[in-house]
Amino acid sequence: MDRLKYLIALLLLAAGIAGYYVFGEWPLVARAAVVIAGTLAAAAVVLFATPAGARFLEFWRGTLAEVRKVAWPSRKETIQSTLVVFAFVTTMALFLWLTDKTLEWVLYDLILGWK
Repeated sequence: MDRLKYLIALLLLAAGIAGYYVFGEWPLVARAAVVIAGTLAAAAVVLFATPAGARFLEFWRGTLAEVRKVAWPSRKETIQSTLVVFAFVTTMALFLWLTDKTLEWVLYDLILGWK
């Protein structure tokens, strides 16, 4: 029975793609809408009529429940964290630039004598 449902979904998807070519005189937006409609219809069949779709819906519900449990930071905490990260990245960039220029000076000017 599940194979029949997957076959129906595949046929809906194929019908959407075929519709793109059958209605070649239609504007591109309308033909793209036919493909999107076929894809959404196929996805709906798989999602609502198969055990794999039922497992996905259960997973999605669990995911939403977990997202509701998350303690999101306040605006102030978010801004402070962003500023700390920005300061750290700026400091590291300056440190790496200075290290690079120092090694360049030591290698090129002092050891190899290139100017």
